[in-house]
Amino acid sequence: MVGMKFTGVVVVAMLAAGAAFAENAPGVTATEIKIGQTMPYSGPVSPYAVIGKVETAYFNMINDQGGVNGRKIVFESVDDAFNPGKTVELTRKMVEQDHVAFIFGSLGEPTGIAVRGYLNSNKIPQLFLATGANALGDPAKFPWTMHFNPSYRTEAQIYAKYILKEKPDAKLTVLYEDDDQGRDYLRGIKDVYGDKYDGKVVAASYETSDPTVDTQVITLQGSGAQVFFIGATARWSAQAIKKSSEIGWKAMRIVDLNSTSIAGALKPAGLDNSIGLLTAGAYKNQTSSVWKDDPDLAAWNKFLDKYMPNADRKDGGVLYGYSVAQTIIQVLKQCGDDLSRENIMKQAANLHHFHAAILLPGIDINTSPTNYHPIRGMVLGRFDGKSWIIFGDVISAD
Repeated sequence: MVGMKFTGVVVVAMLAAGAAFAENAPGVTATEIKIGQTMPYSGPVSPYAVIGKVETAYFNMINDQGGVNGRKIVFESVDDAFNPGKTVELTRKMVEQDHVAFIFGSLGEPTGIAVRGYLNSNKIPQLFLATGANALGDPAKFPWTMHFNPSYRTEAQIYAKYILKEKPDAKLTVLYEDDDQGRDYLRGIKDVYGDKYDGKVVAASYETSDPTVDTQVITLQGSGAQVFFIGATARWSAQAIKKSSEIGWKAMRIVDLNSTSIAGALKPAGLDNSIGLLTAGAYKNQTSSVWKDDPDLAAWNKFLDKYMPNADRKDGGVLYGYSVAQTIIQVLKQCGDDLSRENIMKQAANLHHFHAAILLPGIDINTSPTNYHPIRGMVLGRFDGKSWIIFGDVISAD
């Protein structure tokens, strides 16, 4: 607009627009939207950092297409090494010095909880965290925080119902991470087992500082259980899968959705050791011939060809990052020119039957001011040594 001349009427109009514009979130200009994220690019769960890399690549694609409503995404994704103290330090810097509009897609329960109070006190959206912890999807207590993954508690309920149907008399063992994620899995199982829980369920926990979970697996096998649920993140899940196979434990084995990546969990465990594993998921399987002609996966592959050609396409995080990035772009589109933090949060809590391209048919994203669990449907699947084969219908948390 440099060099243009305005009439008095136009000047008044521009001043009015400027007043409205001033209400937008920090980090929002006429040409940019600045977004912040912490991601474990180093540390014990660094394999999941591919999510941040994919989201960065996706925003680069959106920017090449002209951005969102004429504004380009400036994405600041920084390494917190999955250390909550570091998460606090970096988040405060992004908010107070770098002036990001909101926090998006940061990974983890302990890290998300560490900054939840600060962000809610300052009414800064903390959106689509890479976790299914119920504590990060509680609009009554923390209305500025929303996770993205299917709820861990709901996921565990699905497994428990399946176990009781298929093996009603079996003893169930659970390996879980000693954090909100692991405790949500236990709560979900208790929801279904009720007063049978104490007599039928044996659980053992691990810390992310533990070098292996071999001892826990051997202890759980010693219980004589016929079912083994591995509610762990990729590194420790791979160890549990491998160890349970090495010791000849012939239990029905179930892994949580965080451990379904062929590249991130099953290859390290050994594909042969992983045959027969069960899980529940919400995403199309890029390794399955079922989806070889799927137009959405074709678009995903085309995106990777141009923006992330070296990505491991068997890594589930590459699908996940694409899906959640697509969802936040939908939120920003719904915001139009009102990019106040209030409206960003309002639109995130008003997604209705939005189908991110990589979700399975019949599974949509739905949110409301009273429901901060975007994905509430899942489908069971079994690993055949090469890919996950889904079976049955969509099981909904509703």
